[in-house]
Amino acid sequence: MLETASFTKRVLTAVVDAAPDGLVVRHGSRLSKQVALTFDDGPDEHTGELLDLLDTLRVRATFFLLGSACAKYPDGVRAIVARGHEVASHGYTHKVFPDLSPEALADELLRVDALLPPSTRARPLLRPPRGKFSPTSLARSARAGYTTVLWSIDSDDCRTTDPAHIEARVAASRGGEIVLLHEGEKATRTALPGMVAALRAKGLEPATVSELIG
Repeated sequence: MLETASFTKRVLTAVVDAAPDGLVVRHGSRLSKQVALTFDDGPDEHTGELLDLLDTLRVRATFFLLGSACAKYPDGVRAIVARGHEVASHGYTHKVFPDLSPEALADELLRVDALLPPSTRARPLLRPPRGKFSPTSLARSARAGYTTVLWSIDSDDCRTTDPAHIEARVAASRGGEIVLLHEGEKATRTALPGMVAALRAKGLEPATVSELIG
């Protein structure tokens, strides 16, 4: 079973590596002095707290928003945009894309688009729920006009409540990393000042995904 999982992961990694430029992104240039901080699964009841903290730290980030959460917390979407952050799609229901029919995936993407401000990018950004994808779902997302954004650093914040653990994982970043974080995690908010300080101590500056990849 482990061998099968390992083989599947290698195949998917090869698919991402072989994808044309601009269709799938895991990280930016390794020569960059920026690191993109990304927050999944919002907005929620804690979005305001997170935005206040990011303001204090002078950090702009990318928020991959769930359509169902946008419908529930429309003021949260407006606040994220008003504070100068980037917003992008994380699907509507958090169902993993490989399990969806072409029609269901198209519906997920259209429903989120209707709740977000128009993208300024030629190809809007999209993060598949749980980072799960298949060659087919990647191709469908690309044909729908999106750039799929994965990540190169997993903060582990959805599997731990230890801020020190989260901070240490993010502090290990090199230039060009895309960091996976989640809204609504108290430990993430606690760890954020330390992780930002650690990045800046290495000469790295937090940024949005679009700032990182151009």
